[in-house]
Amino acid sequence: MNIEEYAWNNHEQKIKEKYGFSYSSPKIKIVDNIELRNQIEETLEKLPQKFLAKWALNVALEHLDHLDQQLVNDPRITLGIETLEKRINGDIRAFDLRKVGFIVNELAKESTTEASKYAARSFAQAVASGHMRGHAMVSSDYAVKLVNYISNKSSVAAMATKERERQLRIAEELL
Repeated sequence: MNIEEYAWNNHEQKIKEKYGFSYSSPKIKIVDNIELRNQIEETLEKLPQKFLAKWALNVALEHLDHLDQQLVNDPRITLGIETLEKRINGDIRAFDLRKVGFIVNELAKESTTEASKYAARSFAQAVASGHMRGHAMVSSDYAVKLVNYISNKSSVAAMATKERERQLRIAEELL
């Protein structure tokens, strides 16, 4: 795959060309299965950005049912999905996507529960993956953070592993 397919952002293209692949660290505190997280990153590295963005959206959409009741049918969700799809199809610029990303991010700010905040942040980061690849892993980490939050204390690690396995299946389907 050529560098323009790998990343749409010039900064990420230059980093890829200069340094190649390296694992990222979560930007948030989570209980996680690091081996599976690394495996996901290795798999995502093989995907062009448009498929990476589709992956991130699929990861996040699964958890939108955890949004607060007043946000579940919010039109900003549809706006985020449609705008990301337009970006994936090359119909809009990154600038236009970023404007919508800020609007979508307000869902997290308006959330009253932690579960809703994490679901909304996962979704907002998924939308932002149409701008920069790095947002995709942040989106998936917020999905794990949500699973950490809603799990019983005794099953947090097992549920994180289950979520990472789901995320890996989605990525493998896109290959």
